[in-house]
Amino acid sequence: MKHIFLLVALTFIGHLFGQNELTVERIWKSPEFYAKGVDGFASLPDGEHFTKMVNEGGSLVLKKYSFKDFNGAGTTLVNFSDIKVDGKQLEIDDASLNKEGTLLLLMTKTNPIYRHSYATVYYVYDIAAKKTTLLYSTDAPQTLATFSPDGKKIGFVSANNLYVKELASGKITQLTNDGKTNAIINGTTDWVYEEEFAITQGFAWSPDSKYVAFMRFDESNVREFDMAMYGGLYPEEYRFKYPKAGEDNSKVSMHIIPAEGGKAASVNLGTYEYIPRFQWSPVANELIVLTMNRHQSELKYHLVSNPVAPSDKVFYQENSKTYIDIDNNLTVLADGKSLLRTSEKDGYNHIYQLQFDGTQRAVTSGSWDVIELYGINEKKGLVYYASAEGGAINRSLYVISLDGKKKTALSPLEGTHNAQFSEGFNYFIRNTSTANTVPTYTLCDAKGKELLVLENNDDLRKKLESMKLSPKEFIQVPGADGTMLNAWIIKPANFDPNKKYPVYFNVYCGPGSNTVQNEYEGANYMYHQLLAQKGYIVFSVDPRGTMYRGEAFKKSTYLQLGKLETEDVIAAAKHLQTWAYVDAQRIGIQGWSYGGFMTALAMTKGADVFKMGISVAPVTNWRYYDNIYTERFMRTPQENASGYDDNSPVNHVAKLKGKLLLIHGSADDNVHYQNSMELITALVKANKQFDLFIYPNKNHGIYGGNTRNHLFTMMLNYTLENL
Repeated sequence: MKHIFLLVALTFIGHLFGQNELTVERIWKSPEFYAKGVDGFASLPDGEHFTKMVNEGGSLVLKKYSFKDFNGAGTTLVNFSDIKVDGKQLEIDDASLNKEGTLLLLMTKTNPIYRHSYATVYYVYDIAAKKTTLLYSTDAPQTLATFSPDGKKIGFVSANNLYVKELASGKITQLTNDGKTNAIINGTTDWVYEEEFAITQGFAWSPDSKYVAFMRFDESNVREFDMAMYGGLYPEEYRFKYPKAGEDNSKVSMHIIPAEGGKAASVNLGTYEYIPRFQWSPVANELIVLTMNRHQSELKYHLVSNPVAPSDKVFYQENSKTYIDIDNNLTVLADGKSLLRTSEKDGYNHIYQLQFDGTQRAVTSGSWDVIELYGINEKKGLVYYASAEGGAINRSLYVISLDGKKKTALSPLEGTHNAQFSEGFNYFIRNTSTANTVPTYTLCDAKGKELLVLENNDDLRKKLESMKLSPKEFIQVPGADGTMLNAWIIKPANFDPNKKYPVYFNVYCGPGSNTVQNEYEGANYMYHQLLAQKGYIVFSVDPRGTMYRGEAFKKSTYLQLGKLETEDVIAAAKHLQTWAYVDAQRIGIQGWSYGGFMTALAMTKGADVFKMGISVAPVTNWRYYDNIYTERFMRTPQENASGYDDNSPVNHVAKLKGKLLLIHGSADDNVHYQNSMELITALVKANKQFDLFIYPNKNHGIYGGNTRNHLFTMMLNYTLENL
């Protein structure tokens, strides 16, 4: 009996150990550590109801619910098993409901083009009649299909031309005719606008549904980049327009055309380089257009009246000694006379109400940044937003009156809180997580009162608690100039302060993205826990140039990307070397994209500090990257040659001492494989040994199939062998 008990106990202990022990396969080949969300949520126009996808008896069903009775059974709008074409059930990638709730726009056979853009085949499903109609053609994929405000038409883009379909008659009108691949684009955007201004929708309906405003890109003079795609007997050549730093951009113009067809009217916007945003006034056929100069240091707001013969007036202009960021914080008010915007003009990012006569006043103020403007409940005069008032590592929700008074927190200050509001801003779903707790989705009223927990990820929470993971701790470390920098640290499992441990830096460090954030990071968090289980201290730091600490901190790296960031990362590593439990001779670094750039610089400029580096998809010379991003921070190579050259890793390879692994996807349309090729050339010339792995036909994300599992297995093994 004793032997049996011992065998059972050992088996049980071994089972628990197996559950607690992480592997790359557990992290990247299964959904084991993925947090659930609230899928398919969409508020209906009345602000009191919403739709949600649910699974009933194995069938996907679109149901309508009331915010006041979320626990009710709801009303079934569509059973997707009923949607058929030629007697066969349609395979649907995505669906959106029209404002009236009578038609469903369906996406099928969807394929990505770049990071955000896609090509798809649309169908329109009449819910009452249970009838499915092809929008346009199965042979000419479409994109960006959008219902007109009156619900009677759909606008869409196909083969770089803009179309409108009347739903009642089925009549299709082609609004533009000159669209051509790698030449002319109508109604959507080119590669660099999509990537750097995060805009793909290049057309918009007027509020009366009679006109369509659209952007036209003439990219004829933009130089092409080509990549080989492998798999066939002969590789295929893929070519696309990509404007590198200092090179020609697309010539972008704004036009307004009647929805029934006819001649497009050009909008004269004066002298500009970019049109990063445009939006109709909700109450009049007036168009608000934003333009910028090439340095992105001058931003103009244009009011365009009379769509038949557009008349333009610049009603506001903002200038910066460095650059102005473009975001989606633009809300035109129903009064048709003002809008809400954000600006860093006073040192921190804040909300302003800007009148169309050019006057403005601040809605928020303080030594903290607004992160996102959600919008306004105009009936009550309440503005909803997210900010870093609780510190740059946190994201909190607030409501404030339009006059800047009565500010109220809608979430705790600590953690990361996101919101999805109903129409009218009477309800919102709050997504809350911290670095060590999984996301919770809660239905709240407009005052932040919790009405119902929609998803608490309780199973995942219990699983992580049972694994006894090492907590992520937030600290501050001194940068090169003494500035205290935000950082986090994960200590090894069974940490003993009397032992010495190697340190694994995980970095990004670039403008627009922080790695030191108090939120659950899913697979990345679990991979860092795996490293901790292997005996590593895992560490990350946000140097000068990162977000949510005011304009001066963020823009301190202007004209010299990589310089201050590298100095701060090296300073942080040297600070860690003074800790009694850090093995000062075993510090490694890994980063992706901008983080890959930083890794290459740390391994060269900081060669005496870093023993090992893993550089994934790095920029190695900013001359090779796109012009909107690069020139925003560096101006052109012609204007700032030293800024480009002094901090390019290709010019510092002779300093390399440690082990370097370089990884890239051969089909990276963002940070081209050319960057790694140039670094390889420089390393060979300097007679420096390194390791290299290329993923054929993989883009900047390096994913698909078994790719991530293979990638992280390789990175783990390289770390174990060299650090």
